[in-house]
Amino acid sequence: MTSALPTPHDLAAACGAALDDLRARTPLVQCLTNEVTTNLVANALLAVGASPAMASVPGEAEELAGVAGAVLVNLGTPGPDQRACVGSTVAAAAGAGVPWVLDPVAVGVLSVRTRLAAHLLTERPAVVRGNASEVRALAGFVSAGRGVDARDGVEAAVDAADALARLTGGAVAVSGPVDLVTDGATRVRLAVGDPLLTAITGAGCALGGLVAAFAAVAPPLTAAVAASTALGRAAERAAVGARGPASFQVGLLDELYRLTPDDLAARVASAQRVGVPA
Repeated sequence: MTSALPTPHDLAAACGAALDDLRARTPLVQCLTNEVTTNLVANALLAVGASPAMASVPGEAEELAGVAGAVLVNLGTPGPDQRACVGSTVAAAAGAGVPWVLDPVAVGVLSVRTRLAAHLLTERPAVVRGNASEVRALAGFVSAGRGVDARDGVEAAVDAADALARLTGGAVAVSGPVDLVTDGATRVRLAVGDPLLTAITGAGCALGGLVAAFAAVAPPLTAAVAASTALGRAAERAAVGARGPASFQVGLLDELYRLTPDDLAARVASAQRVGVPA
């Protein structure tokens, strides 16, 4: 499915409305996520108004997926429990019409998660969120990734992101100095954020959670743009008073909590760029 968002103004308004709707509905977001960054993901979800559930126990993860507002699958630490239930969990979500988000951490570098991610794609995630190297690898392109680090620029992942979006019928968000979001028909580039996002652990994982929260209330392209801009705008504001990465992380949560629908809509409108290389 592709989104029909004819103008940047319409997209900005839709993102602001999505944040308003998210806070009114407080969707339950089930997270099968990275053990290293679970706390930040949960707190970021709470800060924007969602209700996190970090349930990845085989036998009950599938039950929760059927009643959640959205599901996040982050492959950062794919331990035995997650590997045992992730396939049936996303199948349950897909069967119930619950949108789910795939964060293919380090796919293309490590074999277990690369095979797992390829299998999960058959359940058509609403949004794939990753860095350029992860997206290239997931789409079957040659990738230069190193662990969780991207060695490819965002613009080098455009064709791969478009191909993935068409394959899944959803959207793909590629993080970088200028973010790319595409549904295979519409490409949006977003110049928003702060370099301190790369100095803390879990910023990308938190973004995956935020994408899932917005996917519970908005179409995939809008959800990915709203989440990317929300995190980026919060980072810009948090960086102003930060003394370093630790105070920046605290400020990041505060600024996500303080973000208003009008703030988000205005930043989406000003962040959109056309033809800007990463």
